[in-house]
Amino acid sequence: MRLVKWEKLPCEMQTEEVKKYYDILKKKKFGLFFKRMFDIFVSFVMLLILSPIFLILAIAIKVDSRGPVFYRQLRVTQYGKRFRIFKFRTMVQNADKGSQVTVNNDSRITRVGKLIRKCRLDEISQLIDVLRGTMTFVGTRPEAVKYVEHYTPEMMATLLLPAGITSEASIRYKDEDTLLDGAEDTDKVYIEQVLPEKMKINLWSIKKFNFWFDIGTMFRTVFAVLGKNYPKDVEKNEKSAKEGVKKP
Repeated sequence: MRLVKWEKLPCEMQTEEVKKYYDILKKKKFGLFFKRMFDIFVSFVMLLILSPIFLILAIAIKVDSRGPVFYRQLRVTQYGKRFRIFKFRTMVQNADKGSQVTVNNDSRITRVGKLIRKCRLDEISQLIDVLRGTMTFVGTRPEAVKYVEHYTPEMMATLLLPAGITSEASIRYKDEDTLLDGAEDTDKVYIEQVLPEKMKINLWSIKKFNFWFDIGTMFRTVFAVLGKNYPKDVEKNEKSAKEGVKKP
């Protein structure tokens, strides 16, 4: 994985807001190289190991409801490129004609889909995207096109790297569907309230980027799935931790 030259970036990314993050990543060539090597090796091995589960999920989804096995919504990844993500379908067919964020007890979710979501299995198919290079294990979660259109100039910096299966933001906002539950206009609440807060964490993660930080995020993801909660204000929490260390 490598950064393209600055002048090769899309025009909308060649801004002062993005440049400071570009300069941070430019100094971490070896970290980016090992990140891609790790993605290729681990995604290939995991696809082999999990192939029986893929088959079971595919059969269950087809038996439970009409429609394809995979949900191939258009998402945005590195440098603003669009791609069709691989996700095991958990909703009824054509559910994305409405809002593209989900809430608790969403009527569009199928019976098998509820179980798949509860076990966090809908996203293991994104291993295909990681192997292809359209995604990475750790990076900003891939947003739908209509949400990327609301990015501020600084938010565009998150597109310097491929979209990720997990991220510090997704760990700390694992209750996102609960936050949106009951909102009259889920898209409006997501764009105006949830997205900006998640992006603060995504941008912080770029500043912290190194190969071992990615590994740590993957472990924190496992702990989060098992029930551990992490603070949403990462910078404040980091500052408090440092001050605690300094105390005699």
